Amino acid sequence: MALDKVLYTAHGRATGGREGEGKSSDGALSVKLSTPKEMGGAGGGGTNPEQLFAVGYAACFIGAMKAVGGRMKIAVPADVAIDAEVSLGPIPAGYGIQVKMAIHLPGMERAVAEQLVTAAHQVCPYSNATRGNIDVELRIA
Repeated sequence: MALDKVLYTAHGRATGGREGEGKSSDGALSVKLSTPKEMGGAGGGGTNPEQLFAVGYAACFIGAMKAVGGRMKIAVPADVAIDAEVSLGPIPAGYGIQVKMAIHLPGMERAVAEQLVTAAHQVCPYSNATRGNIDVELRIA
């Protein structure tokens, strides 16, 4: 789906694959990449694409909750947090990922939290990009 209007474009460069490095064009992000031990790598020397995806999706989803919360007159707690898991595994055509997110909305009534999370899942760019492509499990913790 084409964008109606581009609001922001991030620029990044990766070299060396899972044993390389990644950097943003503005220098704000610079990470060493390494393959986890579970996948046959040395582990411990850097981050990996799955960790970056987990943090990116969680941060983006919090932003979506704040955006829809404002429209719905629902105050998102200042200490909102998401614990995201991105799992990698084989699929018939190669490899795929799945996502599980535990969403912490301290002090929020469960019915209101469910309404907020459902609405955020409809507008979050990561949710829209992954919908129908990977399993995404959202759980209010």
